[in-house]
Amino acid sequence: MEQMFYEKLIRIIPEKRVLRDEVMKKHTTFRVGGPADFFVMPGSREELRDITVLCKSEGMPYYIMGNGSNLLVSDRGYRGVIIQIYREMSMITVDENQITAGAGALLSKIAGSALEAGLTGFEFAAGIPGTLGGACMMNAGAYGGEMKDVLKEVTVLTPEGEFTVIPAGELDMGYRTSVIEKKGYVVLETVIALEKGEHESIRKRMEELREKRVSKQPLEYPSAGSTFKRPEGYFAGKLIEDAGLRGYRTGGAQVSEKHCGFVINTGNAEAKDIMELMKQVSERVMEKSGVLLEPEVRRLGDF
Repeated sequence: MEQMFYEKLIRIIPEKRVLRDEVMKKHTTFRVGGPADFFVMPGSREELRDITVLCKSEGMPYYIMGNGSNLLVSDRGYRGVIIQIYREMSMITVDENQITAGAGALLSKIAGSALEAGLTGFEFAAGIPGTLGGACMMNAGAYGGEMKDVLKEVTVLTPEGEFTVIPAGELDMGYRTSVIEKKGYVVLETVIALEKGEHESIRKRMEELREKRVSKQPLEYPSAGSTFKRPEGYFAGKLIEDAGLRGYRTGGAQVSEKHCGFVINTGNAEAKDIMELMKQVSERVMEKSGVLLEPEVRRLGDF
């Protein structure tokens, strides 16, 4: 069964971009996760569409990811196909005040292109460690800026296998959500509209935000960024700190001493450690403050 499916896959996509039993800790910023049955890296929207059509026709589960910056994969791995939209679909072009980029482009690279072109408005995203596709789906934001502020339009693949362009005004973007997520669309490409700015002031702003991140976030450890969503009216990190959990650990997973909103891998954590720590943190915060913490990190596989 798996061999037959593999043979069908490599008719769609070159064999070198189809990996079997690929360990997911290589592909997540948490640096944990067991093997996926298949790990494929499409290089075009057509390859992506044909892979999803094949999976559906064969009843094969699949999951679409970027660079794994907001993902916790089970130690048991994933029974199905991981489709990674990353380096193979990461082109970036600049035309006047607009940047067109593939869903696999890193936000940091897009910010670099904006700086080079003297375009302002994307500085907030320079330090977000993710790809454009996930950032659009979840309306990523930082330091007062959000993706909804800069998007002009997004090209997506629909669950029916069609390519369509959605104007920014129809994306229904809110806190960590959008119509893209709600309707199961897959981002392929995005047009970002910025404003002409002064190169030096753009560079200074990016540097200022970089220094803030370095001083306040545990960037020296593997993590998935902010582990929990921000509860309305509160800050997750403050609630966790107030519950006495700064530095609290389970196995190799730890609540960061530098920023309590981050769960980090101290070097030898397994996914089960991270999952258990997240559970204990949620329970303790609920006991202490009565506030429910919801995970921002997406979980994949059986825990």
